[in-house]
Amino acid sequence: MNNNSDLLHEQYANMDFADAKPVAEIPALMKLQAAQGGKSRITMRVDNATLAVFKARAEMQGGNYQTLINEALRQVAEGQTLADVVRATIRAELNHAAR
Repeated sequence: MNNNSDLLHEQYANMDFADAKPVAEIPALMKLQAAQGGKSRITMRVDNATLAVFKARAEMQGGNYQTLINEALRQVAEGQTLADVVRATIRAELNHAAR
């Protein structure tokens, strides 16, 4: 059974939600959404030089610059220092080289 064949989908499939309030206007829904985890779309201003560094690193690693920025923010939020990050990186590289 796919998601579109259940009764709940059938009940709401043809409803018009054009006048529905955004989640941001309903505190209870915001709390529920925050509890679900995941990611939030934000808008922020970043120095051009800083953004260029993240984009260049992402291109070299074959990744996404937003992911690198998210990782950097997570490290700061978790209280990791630059020394912690360097130490972890060196350990990972040494383990990789030892294989």
